[in-house]
Amino acid sequence: MEIVLTVLVVAVVALLAAQVPGRAEQARTAYRLAEIERRLTLVMDHLGVVDAAPVPPGVREHLVRGDKIKAIAAYRKATGADLRSAKEAVEAYADRR
Repeated sequence: MEIVLTVLVVAVVALLAAQVPGRAEQARTAYRLAEIERRLTLVMDHLGVVDAAPVPPGVREHLVRGDKIKAIAAYRKATGADLRSAKEAVEAYADRR
């Protein structure tokens, strides 16, 4: 009975491991997403479309209070961006205000 249970556990772990995307697939997905975002920006610029609310509301509230660190943390939480990207985005938004 223990052997059957062990085999089942190993099979389940192997199936779950097969579902996790590899580094190459993650890199391809990240590249494709960046390319889609670049093209969308080109189209929006060409059409003259301006995103009225490019920053999540929580970020805006923290900036109004003058708390830049919390604004960066809120941006990272809302977008999943890394620290450098979040800092640049929040600073760019603060400069536009």
